[in-house]
Amino acid sequence: MPIKVDAYTVGGKASGILARPGHLREILEQTGELSLSNVRWQPLGASQAQSAGDLTIAIDDVLVAVTDDESTIPVHASWHALRVLIGPYEVEGELPTLPGYDPDRALARPNGEFVLVREPRLGRVGGELMPIGHEALVNRYDVERVEADIMLGFFFPGAMLPDERDPTAGMPPAPGPPPETVPETDQA
Repeated sequence: MPIKVDAYTVGGKASGILARPGHLREILEQTGELSLSNVRWQPLGASQAQSAGDLTIAIDDVLVAVTDDESTIPVHASWHALRVLIGPYEVEGELPTLPGYDPDRALARPNGEFVLVREPRLGRVGGELMPIGHEALVNRYDVERVEADIMLGFFFPGAMLPDERDPTAGMPPAPGPPPETVPETDQA
């Protein structure tokens, strides 16, 4: 069965069919390139895509990749609200970690060039974000800024983090119920 892929680059979006069998993540990380056939290329800022035939994109040029392949979402995961700036795009979604994950004490580090994001929404920086699929692979080495409900600096090396003086500035809302308020007591 052909696997459809949308690859977002600095120059635009390439939509096509994987030229070889396998899962998208394995292909990206094992071959170092993304080969697509029957590509429709939509330059950044253009409203229409045009036929581009077959296209090979270097792995470093793929900022975000989305596929209709079977899900790779982990069964047991804690999900963290996430917003990243990557090239001309802003991406929001949820990043999985193992249950009980503590970034201050964890020895485990992400491996590979791409991280999984669930329910991604993508748009131009400062523009409207639109859903692009159920999951996306984000090139963690190209992320310029990251905001999340936990510290993820080592997930995105070189990315700018929110201002440490106000850790909630500009962050997406954390999932879950709002914190309870404790009434003040009158002390004499």
